[in-house]
Amino acid sequence: MNFDDIQAVKKLLSEPQKILIVPHKNPDGDAIGSTLALWHYLRNRGQEATVIVPNDYPKFLKWMSGNEYILNFERENTQAKSKIDAATLIFTLDFNHLGRVAQMEEPLRKSTVPFVMIDHHQEPSDYATVMYSDPSMSSTCEMVYNFIEYLGDTQAITPEMASCLYTGIMTDTGSFKYASTTAQTHRVAAQLIEKGAESSEIHHRVFDTNTPGRLHLLGTALNNMVILEDYKTAYITLSQEELDAHTYQKGDTEGFVNYGLTLEGIIFAAIFIENRDEGIIKISFRSVGDFSVNEFARNHFGGGGHNNAAGGKSDRSLQETAAYFKSLLADYSEKLI
Repeated sequence: MNFDDIQAVKKLLSEPQKILIVPHKNPDGDAIGSTLALWHYLRNRGQEATVIVPNDYPKFLKWMSGNEYILNFERENTQAKSKIDAATLIFTLDFNHLGRVAQMEEPLRKSTVPFVMIDHHQEPSDYATVMYSDPSMSSTCEMVYNFIEYLGDTQAITPEMASCLYTGIMTDTGSFKYASTTAQTHRVAAQLIEKGAESSEIHHRVFDTNTPGRLHLLGTALNNMVILEDYKTAYITLSQEELDAHTYQKGDTEGFVNYGLTLEGIIFAAIFIENRDEGIIKISFRSVGDFSVNEFARNHFGGGGHNNAAGGKSDRSLQETAAYFKSLLADYSEKLI
């Protein structure tokens, strides 16, 4: 953040506000961790604050302090709309385009109050009054820590806030293994542990609460994996029938796409998941090295994200989507080396 942005935020927070904090649709650990940490921080400063999520999120994220106060726009629509109408300041976290909040987009676009964006994805749109945008950062949670530091207030970070922020950093860095993890990321994580985040307990709560259905679904996903050695690529498909057969719950496929990258020589991985309710195939892409899945997703699947982690969707059938994906790889053969 530059000096002017910091001063603008300080001025906004110097007065009583009715603040909304909003993450993207299908919020992940970074989205929930960052919004709850900021919620705690603002409430501890005496502000009225509310987190509204566009839709539900995985059970393994619902242990964080403050989770019970989050409003779900799908389930609590009337109350959520009332909060949007009454808001005097809106923070948007872990996304940079209002199209990422699904059905919340229209009421947010109608709002005339200041917006503050905190996000680490590429190519931000310009809807926010204050934009703290940095694609080089590991996570939005690391940025929220920086945001509090810019305000000169890191002494206000409580154990509850530290746990939320640590969760988002841990999940968005793949437990600190992705290339976006820097020395500063580790320094921030260390500060959060010193402020009360219990790293081993957080890891247990996020990663060690599997159901038998999820592990059996993982087995199906790995059995479905297709390896294209000529393009150093691996992809997984999961049909709606396969999800239903293993009593799929939201979040059960989290991390499945990364298994392709554990294969020696593979630098590009994808997963295609059928969602019959929405009539789409949901897609996640991962890569290592210089191959930009952000560019690939934007060019072909109406998505985007980061250089090494991105998402998209397809209106084709599951089989047609996989075939189309394979047909594109020849055009990228020089980059997939």
